[in-house]
Formats: sequence, C-alpha cells, structure tokens
Amino acid sequence: MQITTIGIDLAKTVFQIHAVDSDGATVIRKRLRRAEVLSFLAGLEPCLIGMEACATSHYWARELTKFGHTVKLMPPAYVKPYVKRGKNDATDAEAICEAVTRPNMRFVPVKSADQQAVLMLHRTRALLIRQQTMLANAFRAHLAEFGIVVAQGIRHVRALIEKVFGEDTVDLPVLARIALRPLVAQLMELRLQIKTIEKELLAWHRTSQESRRLETIPGVGFITATAIAATVTDPSHFRSSREFSAWLGLTPRQKSSGGKDRLGRISKMGNRYLRSLIVVGATAMIRYAREKGPVSARWINALLEKKPARLVSVAVANKMARIAWALLVRKEDYRAPMSVAA
Repeated sequence: MQITTIGIDLAKTVFQIHAVDSDGATVIRKRLRRAEVLSFLAGLEPCLIGMEACATSHYWARELTKFGHTVKLMPPAYVKPYVKRGKNDATDAEAICEAVTRPNMRFVPVKSADQQAVLMLHRTRALLIRQQTMLANAFRAHLAEFGIVVAQGIRHVRALIEKVFGEDTVDLPVLARIALRPLVAQLMELRLQIKTIEKELLAWHRTSQESRRLETIPGVGFITATAIAATVTDPSHFRSSREFSAWLGLTPRQKSSGGKDRLGRISKMGNRYLRSLIVVGATAMIRYAREKGPVSARWINALLEKKPARLVSVAVANKMARIAWALLVRKEDYRAPMSVAA
C-alpha cells in the first residue's frame, strides 16, 4: 500500500483523513482523534498532505513537515468546487485530497511560530482598540444625556474625563459619577495595554530587516510594516505586484463577458486587516500631499482634482502595495523618484 496524497479535514477534536495511491484509488478513509493524528502520520512514508488554510493549520503544517511530509495549505474557497455532493467531513477530506494535486491550485505559505506570534500581537491590539472605542462611545453617550459633549475622536475623551473628574467638575448626580468611574478605569487600563503591545511590535520591527525596509515607503509606519512582514512569508509566491495588490483586495472586481471589460469597485477579497492599514497610510499621504503642494506629490494632487478623496486613497493604497511587493522581492529600500527628490 503506497500512499502518495493525503487530505486532512481539520477540526477541534475529530479529524478526517482521506488517502489515495499513485493511481488515485482511495486507500484510507479514517477518523482520528486529535491525540492520534501525529502518531498515525508519523508512521507513514513521506507523502503530499493537503489542508485548508484555517485555524491551527499552520501549526499542523509545521508539525507534519518534521516527519518528512510535504504539506500544502489551500484557501477554503478554492477547495469548495471539488466537493462532489453534500457537506460532511469525509467529502471535505476527499475534496482537499483532490484539490491539492491540481497544477493550477494556489497555495498559502506556511507561517513560522515567530510570524504567528507577531500577528497575534496585531490581533490583540486590534481587539483592544475596538474595546477602547466601545467604552469611549458609551462614556460619551452617557454624558451627552446631561448636555456634556466634546469634539469627536478618541484623543478628546481625555478632556471629557478631566471635565467630569477633574478639579473643576461639572454638575452631575452622584450615581452618574459612580456609573462612569468603571468605564474610565477600563479606558485607562486599555490605553496602557495598547502602548505595551506597540512597544513589543516596535522592538520586533527593529530586528526584522524586511519590516525596516518596508518602513522606508512613504505612508508606511512600523505597525503596517510589521503586519506585512509577518503576513507575507514568501513574496515570490506572487508573480507580480498586481497579483499582490489583488490578493489584498485593492484591485477592481471584474464582470467581463463577450470580450467586453467591465470593472467595478475593489474586490475586498484579501486580507482585510492589511488592506485597512495600507488605506489608512494612503489617507495620511493624501493629507500630506494637500499640505505640501503639487511639487512633492504631483500624481496625488492630479487625481484629487478629478476624483473623490476616498477613491484616491484606494488608488494610493494600490500603489503602496505594489511598491511593498517590489521592495520585498528585490530586497531594496524605497528610493524617491528623481523629480520628487530634486
């Protein structure tokens, strides 16, 4: 019995295995408990193993590679067309086993433990920022009931706190102050935790050559640079800068037929977190271009004369993503155009 390809449908406790031989005939169709997976696959000869790129997939890929297996991860959306009928673990494992052998299948590079740890910092920071926004909105809404308001933005919440709990306090019922005090305490604690995570990201950024190279791009700070460096394991996985930009969802969605090209809004198909960071950096670039004039950013200002600012920010983000791919592939720092440098 010579197994050449295995498809694994990952789960929390019960895993489904589907193995075939060189002729494509089914050899094994088996359910395994989580504790049995490594021992079972360690006893097999090295072969090709396919899995969907989902939760815990990178961990299993790293562990199975230690046994000599070739592990490939695939986006779940690309595996779904190979499901013949119905939806259960056995058919999913069979579809994965079929999809991993396709020559035109697109695969997801396996991330190292260090890269996953950096991305965990990013996800934790994003969660804390969302919680901070929720608390700030609740704090503002409660005070608005008593006619106390300030300008929008998280930076103005501190002024609102000082107005309520400072020396020159406003007239508020005692019970209202008791209700607001836990919100303020949580806001202060969240801010400290966010600062701590940002310090850790900055420390990792200084040790990563790719991240420091990405920071040389205008509009890219260490937050965006570390996110790209930790997410993009192998930049050569993308054939061109446009393919990298399309992977981020920054290229137009096509609805072409009959030889007629119809381009719509951006697809938003890729990594949502990276796309939002790059668009925020592009928005800052637009603000800088407006302040510095057309000499330093002639292309951006020319677009602003004809297009809305939000559309221009996406166009700038597209360009920034392509530059990031070029720097990662060529291992070079960003060089400003000669006209801008002059």
